[in-house]
Amino acid sequence: MSAGDAAPLPDLDDIRQAAATIAGAVYRTPAVPALALNAAFGLDIVLKLETLQRTGSFKERGAFNRLSRLTEAERARGVIAMSAGNHAQGVAYHAQRLGIPATIVMPLDTPFTKIERTAAYGARVRLRGTGLGEAREAADAIAAAEGLVFVHPYDDPWIIAGQGTLALELLEDFPALDTLIVPIGGGGLISGIAIAAKALKPGIEIVGVQSRQFPSMYNALRGLPNPVPAQTVAEGIAVKEPGRLTKRIVERLVDDILLVDEDHLERAIEMLLTVQKLSAEGAGAAGVAALLEYPSRFRARRVGVVLCGGNIDARLQASILMRGMVRGGRLVRLRAEITDAPGTLAKVARIIGDQGGNIVEIFHQRLFSDLPVKLATLEVVCETRDMGHVAEIVAKITEAGFATELLSHRALDGRP
Repeated sequence: MSAGDAAPLPDLDDIRQAAATIAGAVYRTPAVPALALNAAFGLDIVLKLETLQRTGSFKERGAFNRLSRLTEAERARGVIAMSAGNHAQGVAYHAQRLGIPATIVMPLDTPFTKIERTAAYGARVRLRGTGLGEAREAADAIAAAEGLVFVHPYDDPWIIAGQGTLALELLEDFPALDTLIVPIGGGGLISGIAIAAKALKPGIEIVGVQSRQFPSMYNALRGLPNPVPAQTVAEGIAVKEPGRLTKRIVERLVDDILLVDEDHLERAIEMLLTVQKLSAEGAGAAGVAALLEYPSRFRARRVGVVLCGGNIDARLQASILMRGMVRGGRLVRLRAEITDAPGTLAKVARIIGDQGGNIVEIFHQRLFSDLPVKLATLEVVCETRDMGHVAEIVAKITEAGFATELLSHRALDGRP
């Protein structure tokens, strides 16, 4: 088996050989019943925790398998990869372990945490272009100029075989699973999983998940144009164009591809952390986002969900958690009309405190308002228990003679 567009597709034997190659070098991650999520969704879910890999994602599997196939001459020349972060870390980490010089080209908008970690593994990092397409062009130019071996993030049979080892482990641990939900970027992970899973258990259903902002594989299988680059919290699967090899495999073996919106991706990240106590990046949480957006699709199924990556930027994670508090009515913004007189502000604050609310921020506006001169606008951001608690606080402030309204609340609208 050799890399390239005309390469034969990997099979179960190739994946089993990859499993033997990576054994002892790549962590055999646990698969665990998602007890808290099961209670929330009413489903039977198992999570494959690739977030626990040394570099925080499944990419190590394919990277080590590919690097292990290099000749001595190729090892001496060094390798180059382009990646938004996880493939970069996988290649850099194992290249360092194997004594192979590595250059990684990353898009300019790659999260800082992924850039720092990649450099920490000893790779030479170059930031080039907007998105993976431009980064790939820069990587090709550097590879040609310096004679480096290009390690593709997904469209390589050795990479695909390495990623497929995940399915061998998952079905060995939980053979009764009848559905696997797998995020799709370029398609390397789902291709490897589909090859292994369908060979071991032909009736198993393989469901891919993509962000609606980047439905590249979804569009490719339907003859639709490549997506226009857009912002997504799932930058790890924000691939403009899928691979040629992976498209062939997905077309043949993947049963369905679901598209999820940004709101559900955010909710999935938040839910994994607050309910299941697991940290995942946007791409890693895509499978849970599919459960949130399409709950009836998986009723009465035994579902394996791949948490493929955990390298989320701390600031982004913090913002998502705070937005989750807003959605759940646990962080709200109230506006009240008050008299501009001594003691009024303290009275409103006392009412909120007496009702168990915690004031986070307060804005007292006298000048920039259309109210009469003897009135003022008071805006209060406060922590509450839930929307019922908010209603109690608003009612008490209103009863005290201050007209009060709730601002900028994003309701849960009944979803888990």
